[in-house]
Amino acid sequence: MKPAIIQSFARRLQRPLARDKADTLLLLATCAFVLLPHARHLPGWVFPTSMSVLAWRGWVTFRGNRMPPNWLLLPIAVLAMAGVYLTYKSFFGREPGVAMLALLLALKLLEMHARRDLFVVLFLSFFLLLANFFESQSIGSALITIVAVIALLTTQLSFQYTGAVPSLGQRFRLGATILALAAPLTLVLFLLFPRIQGPLWGLPGDAMAGRSGLSETMAPGNIAKLALSDDIAFRVRFADPAPPNPQLYWRGVVLGRFDGRTWTPIPATPGDRRISINLRGAPIHYQVTLEPNGQHWLFALEAPQALPQIDGNPTGATPDLQIRTAQPINDRVRYDVVSHTDFDLQPIEAASILRQSLQLPAGFNPRTLEYATQLRSQYSNPADAINAVLRYFREQNFRYTLEPPVLGKHTVDEFLFTTRAGFCEHYSSAFVVLMRAMGIPARVVTGYQGGEMNPADGFMTIRQSDAHAWAEVWLNRKGWVRIDPTAAVAPGRVEHNLSSVLPRRVLGGLVMIDGTNNRWLAPLLRLRQNWDAVSNAWNQWVLNYTPEKQRDFFRSLGFSDVDWPLMIAVMTILGIAAVAVAVLPMMLHQQQRDPVDALYQKLCKRLAREGMPRMMHEGPRAYRQRLTSGDSSLSAKRKAALARFLEHYETVRYGADRKSPGAAISELKLLLSECR
Repeated sequence: MKPAIIQSFARRLQRPLARDKADTLLLLATCAFVLLPHARHLPGWVFPTSMSVLAWRGWVTFRGNRMPPNWLLLPIAVLAMAGVYLTYKSFFGREPGVAMLALLLALKLLEMHARRDLFVVLFLSFFLLLANFFESQSIGSALITIVAVIALLTTQLSFQYTGAVPSLGQRFRLGATILALAAPLTLVLFLLFPRIQGPLWGLPGDAMAGRSGLSETMAPGNIAKLALSDDIAFRVRFADPAPPNPQLYWRGVVLGRFDGRTWTPIPATPGDRRISINLRGAPIHYQVTLEPNGQHWLFALEAPQALPQIDGNPTGATPDLQIRTAQPINDRVRYDVVSHTDFDLQPIEAASILRQSLQLPAGFNPRTLEYATQLRSQYSNPADAINAVLRYFREQNFRYTLEPPVLGKHTVDEFLFTTRAGFCEHYSSAFVVLMRAMGIPARVVTGYQGGEMNPADGFMTIRQSDAHAWAEVWLNRKGWVRIDPTAAVAPGRVEHNLSSVLPRRVLGGLVMIDGTNNRWLAPLLRLRQNWDAVSNAWNQWVLNYTPEKQRDFFRSLGFSDVDWPLMIAVMTILGIAAVAVAVLPMMLHQQQRDPVDALYQKLCKRLAREGMPRMMHEGPRAYRQRLTSGDSSLSAKRKAALARFLEHYETVRYGADRKSPGAAISELKLLLSECR
């Protein structure tokens, strides 16, 4: 039985598909391609359900079965909407809306009966393509969208043809040509359409879900998880020579409160505490392009000379040199900074801050406190005590690892005296606890360390894998001094990068790469750098085309006072010019139609509207014979008029008619009027 079914199915595949079946299957394939980019973002059941419905519709089309009845489709649609509500607890918001749109697109295909339903499916597909930009606006997403738009145009063209249909490749090229004709006007609208600050529509509160990056807290394992991510945190373009890697400390969050396991910032205290900082050495000018992270802080090379400025988002600095914004960073921002790597921070500090920087929770880490007491009795000078702790890290077989053992209640005790394995957060936390136990004010600073210079575009890329934590201690007349205990255990981490000291797993863990055996990966590294350069150019010139950049563009055109009426006027003029650039070449190269053939085509179109179209294989004589045959429903007078017109057209077009062209055309027009 089964072989017979398989053979029957194989025979069906070998037969040429009917026109309507081929067009419908093309529509289903296009809808599947439109849904594919949403597979990563939709709930686990929505995408398989949508694809199953598409497969069901494809099977119905291929077998020629009847469409499912409404009494079956209605419960399926209700169950699908109930699933959306149970997943999101709401029908409103970005993610529930996209999920419902995907399901509705698939279900609509099961009740597509008329041409109107086809256009509904196509418009739903276009809208679903637009919704993909909620999740990703990368150049890869843009390329996928362009291909999907061409596929949708190809599908729409396929349903419009009557008679002979061009090949699929020809239809695809025609769809690409239609999109290319719209490119000049699209470019004009992108550059000149008046822009407003922020998105055109407001996003719901879940718009920043899934953003990765540093948080305002630090516990064992937090930064180690980030080190596994290659997502880009920000990019930097230096106007001056870039500092060496050991000086690339990108300051972020300062943590001064410890509960025994987790570090959090010290709450701001009332009072005027100004930043006291002494800058030395040559300034370093650079520009930061920060990726959206949903947080309130900006990253800058220690230590910035002045606050960076962001249009529409005021910035401020705390006395511990955290640069914060009034609104969260939900869009890619760019800001200029001038920094000095040689500086003294708060050489005169408030007594309340120093007291807070000595506090430790009671009942935690007794062995650490005992060890600190021993060190304090041996070293009265804070500098000697600091060196003693760093020497302890270097000499006691500590390991730098992304997979440290799980720690219990006394995290610092277990790390210092039992496991001796950890990532940067373990070393900075233990170091600060030891300092405080010895009476030296200390705190934890988190941010990023290092970066990868991309020779393809000259930008330095700082990734989430560059996330780092270090310590600061307060010394008399020096202020807060940076101490990186990780450098005592893994100096290569600071001098080079993370991969120089920790192997990275690739290909699902089958291959381990590090800084010494990656020569065979050099082509892949160059490929990634080139792709990063292309993506960065896309971010800089397309996604970061802000209202300020638009005004600068108008000023480069010679307009000093830029306002909305001026923008609209220039956009209208250049838009008309763009349309002319696209249309005029086609008009100039369009072949002049023979006036005799134009009259013949006019008659054919008129008869086609009356239900008597000319077949593709019919010439004027065969067409005349069919129209004037006894089976025709036309009146005798109409048949005679049509016969005279078609006979005369055949004589003028193919015979040796000696009349002047003007006279022949006039006579054909007269005969055409008699055919009505």
